[in-house]
Amino acid sequence: QVQLVDSGGGLVQAGGSLRLSCAASGRTSDRYAMGWFRQAPGKEREFVAAMNWSGSRTYYADSVKGRFTISRDNAKNTVSLQMNSLEPEDTAVYYCASDSMLTMEYKRYRYWGQGTQVTVSS
Repeated sequence: QVQLVDSGGGLVQAGGSLRLSCAASGRTSDRYAMGWFRQAPGKEREFVAAMNWSGSRTYYADSVKGRFTISRDNAKNTVSLQMNSLEPEDTAVYYCASDSMLTMEYKRYRYWGQGTQVTVSS
């Protein structure tokens, strides 16, 4: 079992930046991939970014490429999402997720954070 706690959301103006963090506890000795997903009201949860355990492979949604950066610190059991040039369309609840396999499919992740709200005003 892995427990995840998201933090770092907030209200920001368009063009601004936020950094989300996710702290993992529990079976952190296993080499889990980590991902970020988001869900806006009335919409399905969508993939944002993911990284394998070593950091050698990363995936990004086309909508965030060049603006968002995922990173992780395995010594601290944390994963972060640096979000720059934020747009109103980025407004959503953001969730970190973890599982053994690196994938962009949210249904394949077993472990989830509680979510953190990101609101981008125009």
